[in-house]
Amino acid sequence: MAQEIERKFLVAGDFKPFAKKATRITQGYLSSVPERTVRVRVKGEKGFITIKGIGSASGASRFEWEKEIPVAEVQDLLQICEPGVIDKTRYLVEAGDHTYEVDEFYGDNEGLIVAEVELSAEDEAFVKPEWLGEEVTGDVKYYNSMLMKNPYKNWEK
Repeated sequence: MAQEIERKFLVAGDFKPFAKKATRITQGYLSSVPERTVRVRVKGEKGFITIKGIGSASGASRFEWEKEIPVAEVQDLLQICEPGVIDKTRYLVEAGDHTYEVDEFYGDNEGLIVAEVELSAEDEAFVKPEWLGEEVTGDVKYYNSMLMKNPYKNWEK
């Protein structure tokens, strides 16, 4: 079984000058129950289907399985996804030995920017750049599968 270990943060500063790549992502969920989310996405010019299991007590690790599929199949599957497609640009930003994935959201989640860093262990040390804000690891409202149900525009600011 593949295990994903990541920490998630809000972004509180200008990260874009440090970004080495930007990719547009559109994704939807065939299932958004926490025990098994099933996501389809178009990431740049490629399509993917991903299954994720329930997270650990800390929210930092969980089972993840992903397979590349044709973009046309993702487009077909998006037609039967739960309501609330996620639209975002993912920026890759290097910091120390790690690469942060910084997601800038559009549509109903406009204004939300979240950074994730993948680790090899939950307690692995990593560089925290100056643009990194509050840690939100394990806060389910920041999961993409929850952002489609309760988008950022509906949150009390």
